[in-house]
Amino acid sequence: GLPFQPWAAEVTKQRTADASRDDPHVRCLPDNPPRHWGLPHLNKLVHTPKLLVVLYEVNAMYRQIFTDGRPLPGDQNPTWNGYSTARWEGDTLVVQTSGFKDDLWLDANGNPLSGEAKLAERIRRPNYGALEVEMTIDDPKHYTAPWSVKLRQPLVLDSELLDYYCLENEKSLVHMIK
Repeated sequence: GLPFQPWAAEVTKQRTADASRDDPHVRCLPDNPPRHWGLPHLNKLVHTPKLLVVLYEVNAMYRQIFTDGRPLPGDQNPTWNGYSTARWEGDTLVVQTSGFKDDLWLDANGNPLSGEAKLAERIRRPNYGALEVEMTIDDPKHYTAPWSVKLRQPLVLDSELLDYYCLENEKSLVHMIK
């Protein structure tokens, strides 16, 4: 399992026991970079010389990853996506992110992510049809040590994002367990 601080394990257990009724994703609120990689929706990456923009199919959200050599700012305004900078190491894009809002959900299980968290992503394309994303979460508020996960996703080169909005005709929230 994850290297939880004792209270973080309890947070996850309670969120699961509550059938994830307070999950921001279920409430059509924004997700965060670790969670986006695990969703079944498509992401489109648009790379310019100084910026990588990730377009998310879910709720037409986006993420900016600055590739112009700037450092992460010291005093960040906390956001759902945090603030991201990146550099290339050979064929791997190494992304550093911090400045998250406090009390985010990493996944549908309710594993927490705090405003103290730092996310490192190593993104590479090992072959024509795949994208590999290795994430390391360093969040001393909720975990006793940094931990990593590697995801392999299909790369869909000839597709377009769908126009998907969570709130459009949403009827599930009123049925969630109170």
